[in-house]
Formats: sequence, structure tokens, C-alpha cells
Amino acid sequence: MAGVGEDGRHLYTCPLCEAMCGLEIQVEGGRVAGIRGNRDDVWSRGHICPKGASLGVVHHDPDRIRRPMIKVDGQWQEVSWDAAFRRCTEMLAPVIEKHGIGAVTCYTGNPLAHSFSLGRYTGVLLGMSGIPLSYSPGTVDQWPKNLSSHLMYGGWWTFPVPDIERTDLLVVMGANPSASQGSLLAAPDVMGILDGIRKRGKVIVIDPVRTQTAARASEWLPITPGTDAALLMAVTHTLFDEDLVALGDLAPHVDGLDRLREVAADWSPERVTGVTGIEAQRIRELARELVSTERAVVYGRIGTCNQEFGSLASWLVDVVNILTGHFDKPGGSMFPRATAWSVTVQPIPGLEDGAAEFGRFRTRVRGAKEVLGQVPVSCLAEEIATPGEGQIKALITVAGNPVLSTPAGHKLDEVLPQLDAMISVDLWMNETTRHADVILPGLSPLEQPHHDDLILNFAVNSIANYSAPVFEPDEPDRPHEWEILVRLTGLCTGVPAEDVDVAAIDDGFFDYMAFTQGLDGAEIRKHYTHGGPERILDLTLRTGPFGDRYGENPDGLTLERLKAQPNGINFGPMVPQVPDVLGTADKKIRLAPQYLLDDLPRLAQRLDRAPDELVLVSRRHLRSNNSWLHNVGPLMKGKDRCTLLMHTDDAVKHGVVTGDVVTVTSEGGSIEVPVEVTAAIMPGVVSMPHGWGHGKPGTRMSIANESPGVNTNVLSPPNFIDEPSGNGALNGIPVTVTATST
Repeated sequence: MAGVGEDGRHLYTCPLCEAMCGLEIQVEGGRVAGIRGNRDDVWSRGHICPKGASLGVVHHDPDRIRRPMIKVDGQWQEVSWDAAFRRCTEMLAPVIEKHGIGAVTCYTGNPLAHSFSLGRYTGVLLGMSGIPLSYSPGTVDQWPKNLSSHLMYGGWWTFPVPDIERTDLLVVMGANPSASQGSLLAAPDVMGILDGIRKRGKVIVIDPVRTQTAARASEWLPITPGTDAALLMAVTHTLFDEDLVALGDLAPHVDGLDRLREVAADWSPERVTGVTGIEAQRIRELARELVSTERAVVYGRIGTCNQEFGSLASWLVDVVNILTGHFDKPGGSMFPRATAWSVTVQPIPGLEDGAAEFGRFRTRVRGAKEVLGQVPVSCLAEEIATPGEGQIKALITVAGNPVLSTPAGHKLDEVLPQLDAMISVDLWMNETTRHADVILPGLSPLEQPHHDDLILNFAVNSIANYSAPVFEPDEPDRPHEWEILVRLTGLCTGVPAEDVDVAAIDDGFFDYMAFTQGLDGAEIRKHYTHGGPERILDLTLRTGPFGDRYGENPDGLTLERLKAQPNGINFGPMVPQVPDVLGTADKKIRLAPQYLLDDLPRLAQRLDRAPDELVLVSRRHLRSNNSWLHNVGPLMKGKDRCTLLMHTDDAVKHGVVTGDVVTVTSEGGSIEVPVEVTAAIMPGVVSMPHGWGHGKPGTRMSIANESPGVNTNVLSPPNFIDEPSGNGALNGIPVTVTATST
């Protein structure tokens, strides 16, 4: 195998999605000559998707920013790293001096979950900078799952995942692994696994769109967007009504069964059939199928999260798995064992034991309540735009593009120029970072090591797989991303960015992480000659479930031993972990959290609401990952993907055909988009992809700007949310569609 920067064969783990596929990368003449799946990888066994095959194009992209840039009189200039950090100080320090650290916030994008440096060091910026409130895409993605897991299991990242490799009946709700490769579910070749389930059992997809996943399933059940919780309540009702509840060995570890029985009594299948669009008899049959199948599981994902009843739906997916006897058991819903733990999963101070003490603070303008330390990301624009005490004056963005990825992002686009200072850590000048005063580029994925961090907490196997960098950085002595974050952290505390003692802050962070494991950081640091993310990775491997714990378990895992296994180490599938995995004080699952029960009256009101003429849902594509990969030429080939899917019957009613441009209007705004007429969607539902809207002046995204598409988040009203979690409701948005006059 070739060394770093050498021509030849390199092994690398793809960092572009949760599948974590092992790649073989062939380098010739200092450039990527080809990429294929690594058949010897112990996890992915040769699987690869178009995104992984394009990693070389990402690395060589001429639009990728390679040197720091500062804006002078509206014009961008490349500068040295020293000059860039000095400029950060010049911009940010006066804001903090005049307005305090409360006038500073940051937005951290979801590439952090896939980044070797950023994933391990964002906690430094968020936890040690003094910035009181940060924003993230969590509140347009999975915050309902964080909330339900916190309330039920006492851990806000304690997510059960479907053991799809060993199940015989899989019910998929609001997920499309054909495009996502798995989401809050990390497994190699998910669609191949689903084909295996279908051959030996059954795959049922419940979704308003007949996705590619639904097309390959045993059965597609179309459902009215936003009514998944009502369906699951009816399934829960049936389980109690027909005496089908089967907790099994889990019974001693479950609290709240009788309370749940009481609240489910009013939710018969007949009551919800009209609003869900699924027949009452089919709902009852579904409950019976789940109970009668020895190995079965319900999997709910983003469509069940980013809707107006996302918290209830996320909770009820787990409730049904528990009541049917398919929880913490092979083939059911189980808790992964990450080989290396993540600082992200540490309990939130003040919210231990699944406490429901939310709203500890509210946003200044809208009065939105805090939930698990976050408020809706759609609040950011108004907090920048509205004058007064506490107004946001400075923003740090880290690997994010909220102009395209957040509700009403076009409003954020309008107000970003009002900031006194904006610093972006990013690889591209995109629709958001074009507004920055300073852009500090990170390394390309192939210029840094890789070992997944947070994603391991969703994996169906306990795996570890270290990848060495393929290439050396263009500038050998340039700071890595973790060092950039440390300098920005120090700057927020009053130290000029150029003068920050990076090693001291790094040591302090390491000592904190060691302390969480009952270790003395100062003593443990004696094992190392260098700091940074590899030191943290070694710590988390050694103190993980398979680690050597610094000699206590002599045969245990260390980073050195992992590096000696270039195809990775697989410690096997998930195992039962209840009650040990629970963070509740009594080590019991809270089956009926009152905080969620209090939202059922709102769901009941939904049953009587008049149906909308049309509602909008989102969709993904295998060749996209939010707004990340639209500047990759090979992934942009083929027909236009930024279209509005519309059912044939609705198209006839509106007098449109495929290719016509229509105006789509919601409470949030209007967009114009081509129509794609299809039978693969419910009547009354239209669908748009997420992450488009390129082509804005000042961006440097040459490929993306050739096919800009339109930003569907213009249609997302900022106040249309899942109330318990504050998560944006990006599915089920009422819209009107009219033919655009030519």
C-alpha cells in the first residue's frame, strides 16, 4: 500500500455519508486516477456508490478554496494564515468588546459528523468559547429523535437502530435508503440488505412518495404527510385492544405501560383512517404482522422527524418496537456499541436522567423555547435583523450553508450583510460563505486521516477503520481544522487569534475527555508526544467497549493496533444492552413521557382539520448530499433533478404536463420550478428536492451554478415546527400550484 502523498494504491473510508464504505484509491502522477470499493473492507465488503467514486473530483475541484481569504473593500484577497488570523481578531474582538460574547453565535453544518478534525473539536468551540447559543441543522433534521431518546432512555444520542441484517420484517417510515444509504442507520449496502429481507420475509414502506426504496419493497403504503404519529397511535391502540403487547424480557425495565394503555384507548384505527389514508383493517393487520413475526422492526427517519408531529412520531416508532417485543433483541431495534465514544453523546448538564426542563431560555425575538440546548435554526435571521439588546452582531460558520439548508434561508441571505463580522471555516465560497469577511479553508477529505466519530453510534456492527491521508496538504505547515477551531475559541475568550496557545487549549480539552472516563488527563497525556484528533481517537478507542484502557486490558484496542489492520476491525453485530445503556436514574425505559403525552391533544386536532389541496414534501437523491455535492461534475450528469413531482390526477386538474414551469406558493413564499408528472406519489402531495438554489452572485461554484435549481426552503415557513422539539416541519407544507404564464 502506498504511503501518504505517494503514487499507488491507498485504502480510505468514504466520509460522505453514513455508509462509511471502504475505498481503494489509485493515485498516479499525484492525482486520483480511479476509485473502487475495497472488497477486503471488513464492513462494506466492496460496496460503493456514486458519491464515493467522486471523491477524487471533490479533492481536485478547482473551485475549492486552498488558502485563507479576506474581503477588502468588497474584494477577496488570498493572504497568509498569520494575516487571516489577525483579520479575524480585527473583525471579532471589537464586537465582543462593545457588545459582549452574547452578540456572537455560530452555525455548525452537518459535514462535521463526517470530518476527522471538526467532528472531534467542535465541542471546543461550542463548549469553551463562551458563545451562549449556537445553531445547527439538527433542528431541521433529527431533533425529535434526540428529544424522544433523551426522555425515554436518558441519553440524547442514545438512538436505537433497526438490526436490518437479522430481521425478517422491516417497516420503513419516512426514509429512503436508496438515496440516503441509511440515515441514523449505518449499514453497508442497505438496499442489498433490504433485498435480502424481501426474499426471506417482507419490507413495507410507508411514505407519501413511491421512492426507489418503496419500488423495491414488498408493499408500499401511501400516507398523508404529517400523520405518521396518528398511524402509530392506532397501531399502539390495536396492540392493547387485541391483547397483543409482548414485552418479554424487557418488562422489568419498562415504566409507564399502564399510562400508555390509557392514552391509546382513544386512538382506534377507525379514528385515524380518514386522515392517514390507510384503511383501518390494514392498520390492524400491520400490528398483528409485527407481533407475529419473530424478528421484525419499525424504522422511522427524516420524514418522521421534520414534520409538525415529529416528536410524537419518533417516540411512537420506539413504542411500537417495544410493545411488539422487538426491542433490544437481534432482528429488532437495538442500541449500537461504538468502538470509540464521541464527546457529542455526553449528557447535557442540568438535563440528566431524561429531565424535561426545557425552555430554560427563550429567543429574544420570537420567544422560541430552548430544547436540549438548541432553538429553531430559523430564528437566526430574525436575531440578526432585529435591533436591540442581544442582537447578533457576529457569526462563525463551520462547514455549513444555512442559506440553502434552513427554513426561509433566503431571509438569512438578506440579513447576513448586516453583521459586523462573519468568519467561515469552509472549503467553498458558497451561498452563505460569500457573505463572510474571512474564509479559513480546511483540508480536503483526502488530505487528512479518517475514522468516523458520531456515525459509529448508528452502526449495525461495532467497527473501527482508520484511514491515513492520501495526499499531503498543499502547505505542509498550515493549520489543520482542529487548530483553526481552537484559535477561534481562544479569540472568543479575549485572546488574539494569532496568539492563542493552541496546545494549552487542546490539553485542557483532552483532560476533560479523560475526566469523563474517570482518568487523570495529565497522567494519560504522558503516553503521547503530540496532541490533536489522533490523540483523542486513541483515548476514545482505548476507553471504549473493546479498548485496552491504557493497559488494564492488555489485548484491547488501541489506535496503533487499529492502524495495523488497514481493512478495519469488525467486533460483530449489536448485542442486548438494556439496562446498562440507559441513562435514567432507575435504569428503566420511560415509555410514556408526560412531555410527549401533552402534545397528543394537538395531534387530535389534526384529525379534524380540513385537508389541504396540496402539501409539499422533500426528497433526496443518491447523487446529492444536501447542498454539498452539486459542484461535482460527474454527480450532476443526467436529467434535471430539481423538479416538482406531481401526481397525474393533480396535473390534469391544474392543466400542466411534464416540463411545464409552475409557481409554487406557501405561507413562506413562492418559487418557479419545472413539473415532473408521475404516478409514484400520492394525489394531493407534491415533492421537491432539498439543497438547491445556486447561481447567486459572488459564489465560486462553477458546476453548481450551471444548474442552479431553486431553493425549496423559500416555501418553509419559519414558524411551522414540531412544537415539542422546535424542529422545522419541512414536510407537509400546504402549497398552491399554478401554471406560470409564458
